[in-house]
Amino acid sequence: MKMNIILILVIIGLLAGFFSGMFGVGGGVIMVPLIIFVLGYTQHQAQGMSLAVLAVPVTFLAAYTYHKSGESPIDFRYALVIAVCFIVGSYLGTKIAISINEVLLKKVFSVLLVLIAIKMFFSK
Repeated sequence: MKMNIILILVIIGLLAGFFSGMFGVGGGVIMVPLIIFVLGYTQHQAQGMSLAVLAVPVTFLAAYTYHKSGESPIDFRYALVIAVCFIVGSYLGTKIAISINEVLLKKVFSVLLVLIAIKMFFSK
């Protein structure tokens, strides 16, 4: 790997980790667009890369830090149920995503981000 690629990967990882710890987002919202625009990956490749990164329990330390802060204790039983269902949902979502044309997938992804942003912006 060339040094400039390593630097880009480090920056993407740091940004995704920072935003994940700060806002609970990272993969889809930060990594996917950066992987597409900076590394030139396709939508499918970027989504796959994001999932590969998240396959390792990279967020455990961040979640544990929130839990230990006392302000936001986490019910890890709830998290486990969601995680198991997340596995099933991600498998089903992946099967659908790989069957969709990349242009359509990119548009659906963009609309989803915009709708979430609008909802977040106008909520109390």
